[in-house]
Amino acid sequence: MPPKADKSSGKAKPSSGGGGGKAKKKKWSKGKTKDKANNAVIFDKTTFERLFKEVPTFKLITPSILVDRLRINGSLARVAIRDLAGKGLIRPISTHSKQLIYTRATKEEDVPKEAAATEKKPKAKKGKKEAAEEAEDDE
Repeated sequence: MPPKADKSSGKAKPSSGGGGGKAKKKKWSKGKTKDKANNAVIFDKTTFERLFKEVPTFKLITPSILVDRLRINGSLARVAIRDLAGKGLIRPISTHSKQLIYTRATKEEDVPKEAAATEKKPKAKKGKKEAAEEAEDDE
C-alpha cells in the first residue's frame, strides 16, 4: 500500500480554542460566603416585649422561627419557648428532644375544667343480657 498523502503540506492551521500552547489557567472561585448572623445573646427590652406580643400569634412556633424573626440565638429561643408555654400563651404540638414544635393557644382550650365536667357524657352501650333484662322489665 502506498503511504497516505499529508494534507498539511507546510501550512499550519490556526487552533480554534482548545489545543495547547498558552491557554489561560482556570481560576478557582472563592466559594459562597454566608454573612455571619449577629444574633442577640440576651434579651433587650424591645425584643422581650416583641416576644410576648407577637410570638403567641404565630401559627407555628419553633426555636428556629424565633431565631429568624427575633434575631436571638438558639439557646435563648428555647428558654423563651419554655417560658411562654409555662405561662399558657402557647401550647405544645410535639416536644421532641431535638425539635420543639408549638402553636398558639386557642380559646377552646381555655374553657375552665368545671364547665367541661358539667357537659353530658354519652351513655355507655349495653350488652345483650342487660338489654334483654331491660326489655323484660318494660313488659
